[in-house]
Amino acid sequence: MRIGLGYDVHKLVYNRHLILGGVIIPFNRGLLGHSDADVLTHAIMDSLLGASCLGDIGKYFPDQDERYKDVSSLSLLSKVLDLIRDNNYIIENIDSTIIAEKPKLSPYIKYMRANIARTLNIDISSISIKATTEEGLGFTGKGEGIAAQSICLLNKNLSALK
Repeated sequence: MRIGLGYDVHKLVYNRHLILGGVIIPFNRGLLGHSDADVLTHAIMDSLLGASCLGDIGKYFPDQDERYKDVSSLSLLSKVLDLIRDNNYIIENIDSTIIAEKPKLSPYIKYMRANIARTLNIDISSISIKATTEEGLGFTGKGEGIAAQSICLLNKNLSALK
């Protein structure tokens, strides 16, 4: 049994789409980043890589590499799945929290869960995504950015070892 923790943060800017869990969220700003800047998916990837002791997303998808410019983070998540499967791990569950003052995210969470579950080829019941605010405190509370945290549980795929 392996537990991994992931965290990501990006600044909110104008003239970008806001993408969380592969869902385009209607909002007047989006997240700044080399890829689509999907903080939720980035945090999930880091939790999976951490649990399997494979490093972090910067190791595999550096922000200086033009191949990853504006790329969908769900496609990167699929590559992370290949890495953890190559190391004989299976995903038991993922629990994530998005930290954003605005916009309200509850109407979109079921779509985020479905995207993550489909990309990881696991049941949606293994994916928990929550959203919270910071009551006006800090950079997320002031609406300057959005953060996400994720924790996951992996197990060795014993049938693959036989």
